[in-house]
Amino acid sequence: MLQDNPLIIICYLLIINLLAFALFGIDKRRASKHRYRISEAALFSVALLGGSIGAWAGMYAFRHKTAHWYFVVGIPLILLAQIAVVLWYYLN
Repeated sequence: MLQDNPLIIICYLLIINLLAFALFGIDKRRASKHRYRISEAALFSVALLGGSIGAWAGMYAFRHKTAHWYFVVGIPLILLAQIAVVLWYYLN
């Protein structure tokens, strides 16, 4: 079903990655202003839902969470796992 309309997948991935990128930027701004923060669980969740590229880009564009090893290692691992799942799906 999803293979028949890749536009749905592309739109979803574009939106979720833009959201992930924006959340890292918003959280960085809130951190610098000592305001209420976006939880790390929420940042990881949006990455797990397909926004790992946007999360990774946001980490380095905003220089946010790059001192935390679990983000530096975790976000790329999520991306690799997502790539592996997509490859497995399309090759089987």
